[in-house]
Amino acid sequence: MDKKIIADAPAGEPKPSFFAKDRPWLNISLFLLTIISAFTVGLSWSASYQYAGELGKGSGFYATERMLRDPRVMLLSLLYAAVLLTILLGHELGHYLTCRRYRISATWPFFIPAPTLIGTMGAFIKIRSPISRKRELFDIGIAGPVMSFVLAIPALIVGLALSKVVPALPPEGTITFGDPLLLRILAALFFKNVGSGNDLILHPVAVAGWVGLFVTALNLFPIGQLDGGHVFYAFFGPKAKLVGKLFLVLFFILGVFFWFGWIVWALLIMLLGVKHPRIWDEEIPLGRTRKIIGLLAIVMFVLSFIPAPIQGYNVFDLLRIFGR
Repeated sequence: MDKKIIADAPAGEPKPSFFAKDRPWLNISLFLLTIISAFTVGLSWSASYQYAGELGKGSGFYATERMLRDPRVMLLSLLYAAVLLTILLGHELGHYLTCRRYRISATWPFFIPAPTLIGTMGAFIKIRSPISRKRELFDIGIAGPVMSFVLAIPALIVGLALSKVVPALPPEGTITFGDPLLLRILAALFFKNVGSGNDLILHPVAVAGWVGLFVTALNLFPIGQLDGGHVFYAFFGPKAKLVGKLFLVLFFILGVFFWFGWIVWALLIMLLGVKHPRIWDEEIPLGRTRKIIGLLAIVMFVLSFIPAPIQGYNVFDLLRIFGR
């Protein structure tokens, strides 16, 4: 999730939220905690990669304490955390530096450590002064996804070059990621023998690249305070509100048939609100260059979007699991 735009509170009005104030100690502390959480979660992905030869044995793969304490696994996990944090930091710095360019007040990035499958809930910045011009809104919104997409590409290329193909794994005890279109294209260039009888075990660096694409696609949805919401509003003004509501409905549909996490994201977005602050030059069209960049943003979304980021966890799958 990304920023929520807020203005400095005038006298007599509620003060800005806790995260709107400058607290460098908090930014740094959250960043360090996110490194730890990403490293800890990365141990399992690194063990899966390092011990890929044992993946097909038994009824699944379960990392043992010996595997997790392997120096090679720990080094791979540290590499995963470093690449992942670089991509997320690049995304937020894209927003932050663009704000600085337009002399718009914004906080440093706040990272969210969490024991999720990727080791974090992402990062965000708070924009403290109002954005009044369409080009500013567009540039700030698009800068983050462009940075994360660009940084994810070399991570995927290097990671895929180091990834492994193993005999097909039993479904029990394994987690299967969905493949964005860009990953499928790159994997086809690197591997010719990944058929129905084999599985591709991603190198931890490639996993970090996968996360970078997921973050890019998620933020490009044209809803409210997401980056795509800023970009879409810059193009279509108040009409973007209706489109945002339609995409929220799409989130619930995706949650039912593909991945339950989409419903969780929809609820979080609804909590933040789908209404977008007005800008004063809504009737002035964007220039040709920004229109071309907007079309490229659609291409980035198509290459990055994953209907089922984690397969086997839609609403029907969960009902079957809990109904046993």
